[in-house]
Amino acid sequence: MSMLDQRLPRYQRLRDDLASRINRRELRPGDSIPSEAELAAQHGVAIGTVRKAIDQLVADGVLERQQGRGTFVRRARFNSSLFRFFRFQSESGERRIPQSRILRRDVVAAPSAVASALRIASGEPVISLSRLRLIDGEPLLAEEIWLEKSRFEAVLDIAPEDFGDLLYPLYEERCDQVVVSADENLSVEIATDMQAQLLHLEKGAPLIVIERLAFDLERRPIEWRRSRGPAKRFRYHVEIR
Repeated sequence: MSMLDQRLPRYQRLRDDLASRINRRELRPGDSIPSEAELAAQHGVAIGTVRKAIDQLVADGVLERQQGRGTFVRRARFNSSLFRFFRFQSESGERRIPQSRILRRDVVAAPSAVASALRIASGEPVISLSRLRLIDGEPLLAEEIWLEKSRFEAVLDIAPEDFGDLLYPLYEERCDQVVVSADENLSVEIATDMQAQLLHLEKGAPLIVIERLAFDLERRPIEWRRSRGPAKRFRYHVEIR
């Protein structure tokens, strides 16, 4: 921990050291971290200090404790947010992850809104993806996705049919970029001609828009997307305790 700020409390330095190891990919999503006793011995601190550092990372959503198994680097499960907002079911009523189809992939100069979201200079090259998500061939979501080209250049070499249904595992495997958290905002729009055509709706039909900004472990924004789906399939679910 010698490279860390020695003015910080020991638990905070240990927390930052573990976070740095995860960010350097020494510990990857799904990996178990050393036991509390091992970490205490490695860093010359008390078990209580280790526990406090781990508690912080669990609260931040970076680690997760599994009863009887240990503590693991958490793999984010962001598809659950879509199920909070839209009914994704097959004709039989089974809950399904939508299939994905890449419609367009371009490299463009970042518009000001994209640059602001990704915290890059306006005009910097970004990858722009247009994606359609479907259940049993029926379109349910139209998505616009922006990525900083310098960090996601490998995406340009992937054939559209090889993207798969989930993008975050692809980012991790092909670009070494891991999404660990995201902020989402909801709004309502009226479908344009193109959006209505994509989603098999009438022009002017109400749409729910989910705007998501995804971050890496250091809270750097790495993906900005807008997902639009028909309001008639919208639902909202939240647990209040």
